[in-house]
Amino acid sequence: MKAPQFELPYLNEDQTFSLDEVLGEKVVVLTFWVSWCPDCARDLPKKEQFYKTTRSDELEMITINVTGRERSEEEALKYQEQFLTQPVLKDNGREVYDLYECTSVPTTIVIDKNGEIVGEFGDKAEFVEILQVISQAIA
Repeated sequence: MKAPQFELPYLNEDQTFSLDEVLGEKVVVLTFWVSWCPDCARDLPKKEQFYKTTRSDELEMITINVTGRERSEEEALKYQEQFLTQPVLKDNGREVYDLYECTSVPTTIVIDKNGEIVGEFGDKAEFVEILQVISQAIA
């Protein structure tokens, strides 16, 4: 399935990110999250460590705060400042979350260079499974 296109603002910057800017060049990993979620607290640190230690021109890691499920933008900003160096986008309520048919947080979507969704992982996914799909998409 082709990945739905979207454009969202960054949570802490006055700029926007558009998916079509990186498709064709990079594998894209999207992680939908909220600050109060225990499964996100388990998942995001692993992805953050991977992000910090992986320097690949072929991989773009983006997190998306689902504002329609978040307590407040202040909570999201506080979480980002404490735990994330990855780019963080701000969903328009649940617009992109729903566009990708997510049912839980965290949800991880892996998109190959051709814009095809090659992996979808829900809140109970093991990080090693996600890494395997990322590796296959880059290879």
